[in-house]
Amino acid sequence: MAEVTDADFEAEVIGADLPVLVEFTADWCPPCRQIAPVLSAVASEERDRLKVVQLDVDTNPETTNAYGVLSMPTLIVFRDGQPVKSMVGARPKRRLLEELADVL
Repeated sequence: MAEVTDADFEAEVIGADLPVLVEFTADWCPPCRQIAPVLSAVASEERDRLKVVQLDVDTNPETTNAYGVLSMPTLIVFRDGQPVKSMVGARPKRRLLEELADVL
């Protein structure tokens, strides 16, 4: 999965052609490690319809604060530069895909 930073967030996420699922994550977060293989699988399977990226909250406070992220992992879907869906916490792949169905 690609990583984004405060510096390239606008170019990689806001300016993206596809909807973008951003995982706000941290190295110290067990649920983030739990959902990582789920997100990798979704990124691979849905690559034609969805871009999946990670943003480390500890090293990118500007973007983290801009979207009011307080819990990890927080998943925010951006479409046409706007956040259209937000989810907090790890979840199984099937449930994640169900939750993403309306934004893909």
